[in-house]
Amino acid sequence: MQLALAAIDSNPPAATGAAEDASEPLSFEGVYSDHFDFVWRSARRLGVPQASLDDCVQDVFLVVHRRLSDFEGRSSVRTWLFGIVRRVVRDHRATARERATTSDTVELSQLVDTRSEAPDESAARAEATRILNALLETLDDDKREAFVLSELEQFSVPEIAEATGVNVNTVYARVRAARRELEQALARLRHSQQWTQRCAK
Repeated sequence: MQLALAAIDSNPPAATGAAEDASEPLSFEGVYSDHFDFVWRSARRLGVPQASLDDCVQDVFLVVHRRLSDFEGRSSVRTWLFGIVRRVVRDHRATARERATTSDTVELSQLVDTRSEAPDESAARAEATRILNALLETLDDDKREAFVLSELEQFSVPEIAEATGVNVNTVYARVRAARRELEQALARLRHSQQWTQRCAK
């Protein structure tokens, strides 16, 4: 899993602003400023195509704006936000499948190991991110959500259970299954790369 975990940041557009004061009521501007990057990363990692990402993030914050007064503080803001993100993302992905807009979907067989080419840091990061997203595409939605929250966003298991609406035992099972499937996908990728390199000699 080292390859996947090496690329946990997809360089989202920055949204700057002061951190929220926990003693103050939530404002839309504060939530947007403090959590835009989290929403952007989550939507991309859950499979929203790059071409649709801005629209998806905008839709998430439209829901946030509409529902902010309903937030009662029983969970963290990020947990509450992820519940919105996952619903909006599933709608976007369903629409994308209907329209067959998969232009930026990467198959594992298309990936090339560029670590030996000594690229600059930015190019290496972009390639690692591309590999991570391709690996995540091998998971179903439930396992993908659990893995992204657990391994990439460092949510606790109770937080994941609350964000996804399942019990903690199910979360543990999904994370274990996701790790196993990603390890298998990574092994297939490495095997394919080794085969390609042997054939090229």
